[in-house]
Amino acid sequence: MKDENCRYCTHTTDIMEPVADMEVSTLYITRDQTYRGRCILAFKDHKAELFQLSPADMEAFGRDLTKSARAIYDAFSPGKINYAAYGDTYPHLHFHLVPKYKDGKSWGGPFELTLGADPAGIVSPDELTKLIEQIKRKL
Repeated sequence: MKDENCRYCTHTTDIMEPVADMEVSTLYITRDQTYRGRCILAFKDHKAELFQLSPADMEAFGRDLTKSARAIYDAFSPGKINYAAYGDTYPHLHFHLVPKYKDGKSWGGPFELTLGADPAGIVSPDELTKLIEQIKRKL
């Protein structure tokens, strides 16, 4: 089931571009690459909470999350990947996968949820395509 007013259901690309269609989710990369390799994994159907998933979908979503995080880790070699699930203003089940780098921005603390608020983090379409290809090679 889809919600026509939801950016994740409609694949609106104002802040992100699709990377890959996964088992039960879609992996997107954010245009704001303040944290190099930052992605969002969104469940394909319109669900707002993990507890709304069937056990089979929960398992599959976990596999998608693990596979996505591994690909990001292998592509960019961060010191750690931070995971965050919000959804207050976009109530669609999704996780932010945010690579953090030792001696980099926000190391040792929570990442800043910018998503375009910091124009310095926005990369060119060519650079975004290169990052997408790096992740796809690792999936």
